[in-house]
Amino acid sequence: MAAPLALLALLIELTAGYPDRLMQSIGHPVTWMGRLIAWLDRHLNRDTAGAETRRRAGAVALLVLLSVVGVVAFAIEQVLLLLPFGLVAVAILASTMLAQRNLFMHVASVADALEEGGIDAGRMAVAQIVGRDTAMLDEAGVARAAIESLAENFSDGVVAPTIFMVIAGLPGAALYKAINTADSMIGHRSERHQDFGKTAAQLDDFVNLPGSRLSAMLIVAAAAMTKGASAKAAWEATWRDGPKHVSPNAGYPEAAMAGALGLALGGPRAYAGTEMDGAFMGNGRRKVGVADIRAALDLYARADGLLIAIVCVLAALIALG
Repeated sequence: MAAPLALLALLIELTAGYPDRLMQSIGHPVTWMGRLIAWLDRHLNRDTAGAETRRRAGAVALLVLLSVVGVVAFAIEQVLLLLPFGLVAVAILASTMLAQRNLFMHVASVADALEEGGIDAGRMAVAQIVGRDTAMLDEAGVARAAIESLAENFSDGVVAPTIFMVIAGLPGAALYKAINTADSMIGHRSERHQDFGKTAAQLDDFVNLPGSRLSAMLIVAAAAMTKGASAKAAWEATWRDGPKHVSPNAGYPEAAMAGALGLALGGPRAYAGTEMDGAFMGNGRRKVGVADIRAALDLYARADGLLIAIVCVLAALIALG
């Protein structure tokens, strides 16, 4: 297992994040993956092809993506490990697969915007982290969207890549992010990607299964350590409401967060002008505000701390063994 690498990467990302200057100058590994996915989409996803042909083309595109990402990540890791302090260098690269600090900052910015600029500023801030229509959201809607994004992205932006990093180092985390990025770009059920992105969507559902459940359990454990939060309600909401979500994974951490804070998240929402129904996560109040976003961030920080502690124990066991 590559637990020592994962521990270093977690600590590096938590401390430094991904510098904006670096993003502006060279982009981010995920954006590089995105460019390859977009290129494959343009060249393999032909509008004139039939459904089965497009599905097979999508599977080929995913295979090409994972082959390129896996080979490059493995080669970089092996070369860097030959150098002095190579593990640290690999950890710096691996930290780009995580989003602890950036997730906290983006969600906190929604709370700041609501407090300092009102509803219009809050809508603009939350639009940066969710895909739903935000123009008509009231303050409670903005706050719920921010908390839902925090819970879901704790799973696929922090916990899941950490799991795969512990299992297979930098290549494991990079392959996970490639699958996750492919799903976000071509896995949605638009007319163009209904068939082409089917394999990407199915694989993303599969690889996110362990991360979503572990994320929920970390939130439950964090609730037990947090004044004003309920671990019991978080546990009950996780298994009662999590399976009701349209996503096979997103509902678990969302339901845990909702139960812990006594909220009702989820429900109907609009995407691209189309109203979509959705199950409620948690059976608490719908009137959510800035204070609830702050409480969710506090819970998230504790859950993330527990994740780091678990990886630290694994790293210590490896060192002692």
